Amino acid sequence: MILRTIEPQLLEALENMPAVALLGPRQVGKSTLAHKIADVYTQKPKLLLDLESEFDRTKLTNPEAYLSQFGNHLIIIDEVQRQPELFSTLRVLIDQRKRAGERAGQFLLLGSASRDLLQQSSESLAGRIRYMELSPFQIDELPEEPLEKRWLRGGYPDSFLAPNDQESWNWRGDFIETYVERDIPQVGFRVSSARMRTFWKMLAQLQGQQINLSMLGKSLEVSHTTVRSYLDILGELFMVRELPPWSGNTRKRLLKSPKVYIRDSGLLHRLAMITDLDALLGHPLVGFSWEGFVIESILSHLSNQWQVSYYRTAEQTEIDLILENATERWAIEIKRNLTPKVPAGFIRAAEDIEATHRWIVYSGFEQFPMPHHTTAIGLRAFLALLKRS
Repeated sequence: MILRTIEPQLLEALENMPAVALLGPRQVGKSTLAHKIADVYTQKPKLLLDLESEFDRTKLTNPEAYLSQFGNHLIIIDEVQRQPELFSTLRVLIDQRKRAGERAGQFLLLGSASRDLLQQSSESLAGRIRYMELSPFQIDELPEEPLEKRWLRGGYPDSFLAPNDQESWNWRGDFIETYVERDIPQVGFRVSSARMRTFWKMLAQLQGQQINLSMLGKSLEVSHTTVRSYLDILGELFMVRELPPWSGNTRKRLLKSPKVYIRDSGLLHRLAMITDLDALLGHPLVGFSWEGFVIESILSHLSNQWQVSYYRTAEQTEIDLILENATERWAIEIKRNLTPKVPAGFIRAAEDIEATHRWIVYSGFEQFPMPHHTTAIGLRAFLALLKRS
């Protein structure tokens, strides 16, 4: 079994919080990780419930009466977004168990919808719960595997671990169909599966770009507000990421729309009909695909002490990714080649935002200094640097 890097943090959260919510897209490995946690978390007996099971849902017809039988248990509830009204019961039970002296490790909740979506449809557990996100396999979880394989196939376990590229391709196609036909309606969204499928494919062709909602709406024969709702749905379900523009002070005229990325590179390639590595390397989307892959890899390693954005002026002076915390501001240029150059626009943009560090994350492995206080670094080395930071 591949060791997930989030496992120690998840165990630490259970030691310190009454409830922990592990969120992430379907098929990313949440249930597998929860079962492993159940094996190694020896402080308490466990109860596992899966809300996709009709039998388990029946047990929760009267959730307070049923769950109150299991004091001093770690109760693991899978697909919790299917029963958001459960949160009001959990709040009562958590407080009762805390008064009885049980401070932490009461509930592990697994969900396939974002924290914001869960909170919109349920009672808040503020102060009682810690939210964590499980992403697809990250490259430092696959140290012996070629980077290109992870880039091409994406990080969903069944796609990455498929016996060959064709089976990985087939799995990703099945995943996309299941998402639009079943998973999106199951969370409560009423949208045309055909339109959502078309919209998702259109987004793939716009990877890493600012999108015009009105133009997409005309193509889909819907309003721009409907397109906005489609984008929100895919964001809430961890399929799409919107990277916000930098909001610091500058005299330059900045573009204010977010850039949009299909989060998993393997799904991007399936939606764009990119079948193998040769096709990817010759495809017009290759640069945007690599950029999205690098950004998603970086953001999955960041703590909540960092803010992220991008920078682009009307004159196309640009920084692909900005990371900033209380004391530092990192400007990051992403290049898919072995001999990167420092673009003039990147130099000007880094000066505009007063970057404390300047990086070019490229597809090679060596780290070396470049002009204009910039350092070239490979992706694996950059992720290791982030961990130390």
